[in-house]
Amino acid sequence: MTTDDISYEVIDRVAVITLDAPERRNTITPRMLDDLAQQLLRAEQDPEARCVVLTGAGTVFCAGLDLASTAKGEGMLDSPSDASPPPGELPLRDIPPIVLHKMDTPTICALNGGAAGYGLDVALGCDIRIAHPKVKLAAVFTKRAILPESGGTWLLPRLVGWARASEILFAGKTLTADEAVEIGLVNRLVDAEKVLDEAMDLATEIAANAPLAVRATKRMMRHAATENFEDHVQRQYLGLLPLMRTKDFREGAMAYMEKRDPDFQGR
Repeated sequence: MTTDDISYEVIDRVAVITLDAPERRNTITPRMLDDLAQQLLRAEQDPEARCVVLTGAGTVFCAGLDLASTAKGEGMLDSPSDASPPPGELPLRDIPPIVLHKMDTPTICALNGGAAGYGLDVALGCDIRIAHPKVKLAAVFTKRAILPESGGTWLLPRLVGWARASEILFAGKTLTADEAVEIGLVNRLVDAEKVLDEAMDLATEIAANAPLAVRATKRMMRHAATENFEDHVQRQYLGLLPLMRTKDFREGAMAYMEKRDPDFQGR
């Protein structure tokens, strides 16, 4: 299914969401902003989707916000529908970076090409990133007289540490693929024509595991970012109890004893 400039399909329990506007380097328009959030929410609620791969069409993942739309007077926070937000309120609850952060479904960004500005923030919001050697990650916000508007100042220090994030963001640096791997922003590099295949292979491997357990694990990791150790261990224990009552838990134990691959059903 295609919605404007976003396509969505499920392949082997993996939802593939593609930014599909290669003629403008997959830059994000106000309408596309809303559509991307809706497709991410759709994947989160899709019982057939156990992992999400987010990628772009063409040779660029996402070159940021669509400045042409801005030049025409379309603000990125304007509602794409006729319904405008109440005065004094901004519609930020369902923008893609927040949706990505709240998703329990694992997400992999298959960086088919460069990511800049908003595109970089979206890529950083995914759990895993796979790229090819020519990909560049451009944190050029301060060179455009703006700041990372979609989570970058929260995500980058947690991914690479305060000092490295400060250098990258304050100086508006563009990282090569090798640099991104070295500091842990990208998991691995593969040949350009294999990026999506590599992401799909990993997504399929994740999707083969017990989906309730995978989702719970991601949820725990998200809580761990803001909890102390003792509170987190207590939360882990409370999260473990319902999993041990699932059919998948019994299936996992039987498969181990019978030395076969488990067939998890998400129940």
